[in-house]
Amino acid sequence: MRTRVKICGFIRVEDALRAAELGVDAIGLVFYPPSPRNVDIEQAARISRALPAFVSVVALFVDAEPTLIRDVLNKVRVDCLQFHGDETPESCRLYDKTYIKAIRMRADTNIAALEQQYHDAAGLLLDAYHPGVQGGTGSGFDWDLIPKDCRLPIILAGGLTPDNAEEAVKAVKPYALDVSSGVEAGKGIKDAEKMAAFIRKTNQAIENYD
Repeated sequence: MRTRVKICGFIRVEDALRAAELGVDAIGLVFYPPSPRNVDIEQAARISRALPAFVSVVALFVDAEPTLIRDVLNKVRVDCLQFHGDETPESCRLYDKTYIKAIRMRADTNIAALEQQYHDAAGLLLDAYHPGVQGGTGSGFDWDLIPKDCRLPIILAGGLTPDNAEEAVKAVKPYALDVSSGVEAGKGIKDAEKMAAFIRKTNQAIENYD
């Protein structure tokens, strides 16, 4: 199975277009003001409008008010919601939209229980845990914490770079890899060479594994 690639945290149209040209499957737009990769609705709409067909747009929220989420959905072309905070399953289902639930991995994280709670999620995004930080740290976690028999598609995040993308695919066999800081020249500014290398390494891992 081909491992998909999502690159998150775009703030510039030109970077998103370059990612599309390189073959990315999805781009992430962050609607979380404390993040250096936060975008406002107008900029997000410009980015989503510029993208060609078959590149999915994922809108990331962290314990956001429903009014904000609905405002984004009304004004931005969004294919999938990503909830990166402490959202309950019920709150994730309010919008009649495909959603991903992000989980910050700890030694005692019970993936099987979370799969039951968020049973209708399109996937679980597994990221590194840092107190008070909701992702985008560039740090990884112990992949051995991930069960081998997950029922939901697993999207692996946290500390991924072109240097370890191939290893990640072989070790975890995830549905997708999600990268942000690992392909950047600066906060939110994507590096075209790093994006190309990340996608190439992911595809190479699949070919070698097959």
